[in-house]
Amino acid sequence: MSTPHTASDPHATRRSGLLFGLACYGIWGVLPLYFVQLDFAPDLEIVAHRALWTLLICVGVLGVSGKLRELRDALTHSRQLGFLALAAALIACNWLIYVYAANHQQVLQASLGYFTNPLLTVGLGVLVLRERLRPLQWLAMGIGLTAVLVIAVGDGQLPWIALGLAFSFALYGLAKSFAGRRSGAFASLGVETLLLSPFAAFALYWMTAHGQSHFTTYGATSMLLLASTGIITAAPLTLFAAAARRLPLSVVGMLQYIAPTLQFIIAVAVNHEPMPPSHWIGFGIIWFALAVLTTDALRHNRRNARLRRAEAAAEAA
Repeated sequence: MSTPHTASDPHATRRSGLLFGLACYGIWGVLPLYFVQLDFAPDLEIVAHRALWTLLICVGVLGVSGKLRELRDALTHSRQLGFLALAAALIACNWLIYVYAANHQQVLQASLGYFTNPLLTVGLGVLVLRERLRPLQWLAMGIGLTAVLVIAVGDGQLPWIALGLAFSFALYGLAKSFAGRRSGAFASLGVETLLLSPFAAFALYWMTAHGQSHFTTYGATSMLLLASTGIITAAPLTLFAAAARRLPLSVVGMLQYIAPTLQFIIAVAVNHEPMPPSHWIGFGIIWFALAVLTTDALRHNRRNARLRRAEAAAEAA
């Protein structure tokens, strides 16, 4: 039996994984440029279309790949279904906040939210999962909190959009972890969008009945733009799954900063959103916190790798 090419050529596997990861986070990073093309429709209508079209794509992919059973299994497992229902509510909130930020010149806050998310995820691990933090992780948490406070003091208010995105996405990840890994990425997203579909369908029905639907505002153009919300949701998910299978978790963790970096560039260079000194200082502090967190993760991974090699050598002897 021949060995697959990916298994016999780890360098090619890693290169392809890196390309998949770059494409995935690149798409997520430029989404503000996409959503601003949909500003003819209100935020709720955009999110409703996103849920329904994503559901259709997930069902289609699962059907073609012969994995529709994963969707049925998730719907019949009560514990998993409960956590996926919570995840569905959280991702709907996240989508609404993100679309609002993209269409109301608040991309800078979206960038801050996703830069803050890794720190918040670590914090939830302590509060909910009772995980123990290493000293550098505690340091990164403290530095990150300082960054948020600096921006809040400079603006005279908390960066609610950034915090809303960070909390909703971190809690979404936590809910997904509690749901377990019984289903693949498309099956779990399919369940989430299926649970959202009655609300999305009702919202679109109400808008249509009251003459507030924008699906045909610009004919085929607006129809294609709103329908493509399913593609921009499912495509990066496919790329992420491919990258995660080919790359170490530490590399995937570092690639995640590509998306908020691109959002930051769009906010400053394209949207020309204001960047007072407090924002520059706050972002500088959050970048330092992420550098500390990444350094700690790399050191920890290298230490674990050395221990595994030593254990393997001891067993071989």
